[in-house]
Amino acid sequence: MKFKYQAKTIEGENQVGVVESPNRQTAEGILTSHNLFILSLEEANKANWYERISDYFFNRLRKKELVVFTRQLAMLLEVRVPLNTSLKTMQEQTSNPILKEAILQISEDIDSGLPLSSALERQPGIFSNFFLSMVRSAEVTGNVENVMGFLADYMEREYSLYQKARSALIYPAIVVLLFMVVSFILVAFVIPQISPIFSEAGVKLPMFTLILVATGSFLGQWWPVVLFGIFAIVIMGIDYFQTAEGKAIKDELKVSLPIIKKIYLPLTITRIANSASMLLKGGVPMVQTLEIIGETSDSVVYRDIMHQIANDVREGQPLSAATAKHPGHFPSMFTQMLGVGEAAGQLEQTFNRISAFYGREADSAVNNIVDLIQPILVVGIGLLVGILFASVLLPIYQLTGSIH
Repeated sequence: MKFKYQAKTIEGENQVGVVESPNRQTAEGILTSHNLFILSLEEANKANWYERISDYFFNRLRKKELVVFTRQLAMLLEVRVPLNTSLKTMQEQTSNPILKEAILQISEDIDSGLPLSSALERQPGIFSNFFLSMVRSAEVTGNVENVMGFLADYMEREYSLYQKARSALIYPAIVVLLFMVVSFILVAFVIPQISPIFSEAGVKLPMFTLILVATGSFLGQWWPVVLFGIFAIVIMGIDYFQTAEGKAIKDELKVSLPIIKKIYLPLTITRIANSASMLLKGGVPMVQTLEIIGETSDSVVYRDIMHQIANDVREGQPLSAATAKHPGHFPSMFTQMLGVGEAAGQLEQTFNRISAFYGREADSAVNNIVDLIQPILVVGIGLLVGILFASVLLPIYQLTGSIH
């Protein structure tokens, strides 16, 4: 559940935003632990299913636009242009109406006294929890310029991986789509026309052909219903995975499915290590660092795990031992490197090394999967095409033989 809040800091500054929590009491505890005096706290309005679908298709920023926004802001801050001046300059130059409006609102919020992280948080669906947590960490350490540069580099690398995977999948996707269209036409309209010929000639049909004939008879009569059903299932699936329960299942699948896990796990660990390094560098205690990482995680699964680890560390367990309790979510290499860092008293530097190591792991995993996916798909589609045409050609061959 998400709760909108208004609060005051110890210094008396107003702060507004959204906190995600299973219930109101826990949300109050989270805000209080950050030394905030709560003025108001109410549950965020739940979007209807059609609003979630509309947001998914029409009200989302493209990854490239967010990458460009982050890089431009990092460059302006690096040359010491004031934050609000930077935002106003970018707002004038941005052509995307969604981003243009978001930048305008962020600029107005900062003018009214809100910190950058709170202003960004008031733009739902644009900035990820990881982005917000890094900005919040930067505000704590007074290092916004460097962190914004890091975010720009990180997002550019992620976008490059995304582009590489998408480019590699375009050709197989087109081939799969054409195969499905041709198969549908063949099964639904062609086979029902020729199957009576085989029946009249007394040709014994192979099993695959019998299945295709039965499927073709069904699709020939009910294909509009089938297409509508597929469309409805897709829409319902997209809507479900936008809900809290759906997001939890999706996050669990990301760490359970072997191929996805090989990419998702190193990317997630890289994010955790970067956040931890930044917070520790700013003097934030370890337990509070772990809690902040958990609260701002994009993954429901890792959010719960980070809170468990924080509780274990609070009770006196070493960080490496606490993370070792979750071998499916933190590899042994990760816990071993933490153990060495704890022994040497250099956890901040260790987190930097972990981030660099798993960043390279993510790059390598994407490259390997991209290299394998095309030949696997081509071979798989080739086999399906062979089975499909054999199911049609074998009876024709038998029919020709019986005529001779």
